Amino acid sequence: MQRYISSASARVSLIFLAVALLCLGLADFEISNVNSGQEISRFFSAFLSPDLNILTIASQAIITTLAFALLGVSLAAAGGFGLALAFNKRWVRGLSSALRSVHELFWALIFMQCFGLHPLTGLLAIALPYSGVFAKVYAEILEETNNEPESSLGQNISRPIRLLYTRLPQAWPHLVSYTRYRLECGIRSSAILGFIGLPTLGYYLEASFSQGYYHEVASLLLVFFALIASFKIWCRRRLIPFYLLAAPALLGDGFSLSAWGQDNPIQWSNLLRFISEDIVPAPLRTATDLTQLAPWQALADWFLRIGHEQLLPGLYNTLVLSQLALVLSGILSLALFPFASRLFMGFKARAAGKLLLIIVRSSPVYILAYILLQLFGPSMLPAVLALALHNGGLIAHLLAQRSEQLKLRPDSSHGINRYGYEVLPRVYKPFLAILFYRWEVIMRETAILGILGIHTLGFFVDNAIQEIRFDVAMLLIVFAAALNMLIDSGSRRLRRKLQLRNSPS
Repeated sequence: MQRYISSASARVSLIFLAVALLCLGLADFEISNVNSGQEISRFFSAFLSPDLNILTIASQAIITTLAFALLGVSLAAAGGFGLALAFNKRWVRGLSSALRSVHELFWALIFMQCFGLHPLTGLLAIALPYSGVFAKVYAEILEETNNEPESSLGQNISRPIRLLYTRLPQAWPHLVSYTRYRLECGIRSSAILGFIGLPTLGYYLEASFSQGYYHEVASLLLVFFALIASFKIWCRRRLIPFYLLAAPALLGDGFSLSAWGQDNPIQWSNLLRFISEDIVPAPLRTATDLTQLAPWQALADWFLRIGHEQLLPGLYNTLVLSQLALVLSGILSLALFPFASRLFMGFKARAAGKLLLIIVRSSPVYILAYILLQLFGPSMLPAVLALALHNGGLIAHLLAQRSEQLKLRPDSSHGINRYGYEVLPRVYKPFLAILFYRWEVIMRETAILGILGIHTLGFFVDNAIQEIRFDVAMLLIVFAAALNMLIDSGSRRLRRKLQLRNSPS
């Protein structure tokens, strides 16, 4: 039985811990809200007496949230599966990486300039990045299946046909399981689209929170937690086709798919102008003769100015914040998973532990950060705590499930000895695999939290969009995507070096 963590895993863990300690000295953790204790007390006491009247007003937003998630994730699953079948091609891997490297809110901000508050904005904002995620995970799940059945096929059989008849039947349960999980994520993504104006749950959350109506916030959050907690009950496989048929008609009055050409038409001229003019760098857009040296010199000066004033500070804060959140997520998950595992807790304590993990992992990072920002004031502290709570709760949930699959001897130790010598060494590699898999996700979420006022890349993207400088916003988004792709590549190499499983399943 493995009783110790491997030296390679321990060494990598210590390096990440050392980097996080260095970032700790560089981070801004100032609590600027002098009444933070009072605000925290008001906020949590509101859950004892939630205002249920808000639910009658926000009921359509809840339905719209689910409709966006169902349609967006369905489109993404179909597109991602098609990409996964050709994932051995370099351009497909590059396309998938580029799609998932841009956060849903960044996609929504881009499409908002083209389509406005149209259903297509929300659907594409979910479908495009999720298709990149599906392509990667589906391909990894298919790759990790047993390849022996392929030996019975002829050499001239194409790769898609080989996958269809050999790997797909083996991988199907894992594909279905991951798609269900991604649908749960889609509900969270759909909810936060309301923070930029789409009529989902986040729209009412922001309105109630900004006015200090914590009792309304409590009601909305409790309903959201109930939706996630009861996901397996209402999201049964045989009901999904009916949900998909009903979803287009449930996007709201004046916001339904049937109204595309009437009440809320697409202005294709806006899309054309956005592509041909708005995102073209200003020095080139205003130049009269591109054969001269002056426009290109102006472009270089424009790029250097943006790099100095926005890009470098945004990258710096994004990296510092994400590394702190990554390590704190790992620490929290290792500390919390025993409270949800039958190897350590009785029924009642385990139920309480699982409830805690449901709450923190079900809360979208953006909503958590928004709440903590109101309570503590603007700094990196709300962002780090939000990222760590959400990701730590998710990883702890997966580790608790993994630990319950272990077979221990009848005379095995108990308490801290069981944790340190029996369980932790055997779940540490899966823990690292999941943590490094979440690294890219944490980086992507870190960038977008700048919209809340934290000076990551998203802060400068949001400012550029507010100032109608879409060329600057697009440049910053491209660099945010490139950073995510770099982190994804580094994470994949680390998993390969430590001989960890590629897929998160």
